Amino acid sequence: MSTIVATLEPDVDGTLHLPLPPELRHGKLKVTATVETVSPTSKAKAGCLKGIWMAPDFDEPLEDFKEYMEGGFC
Repeated sequence: MSTIVATLEPDVDGTLHLPLPPELRHGKLKVTATVETVSPTSKAKAGCLKGIWMAPDFDEPLEDFKEYMEGGFC
């Protein structure tokens, strides 16, 4: 069994289209849905970026901009 969590916007005709990963696109599926309205100002839930990481040197200056940062273009 797989769990898919998605926030969907209805099409103009009121239908919803759930994107499925390739491994679930063949054969029949049993789908159970819980429908909740989502506030436009809702904030991300804790843990929603689980698995995302930043490189340790993320804030370091880029070599490509070294000359610019040293004032070589003005």
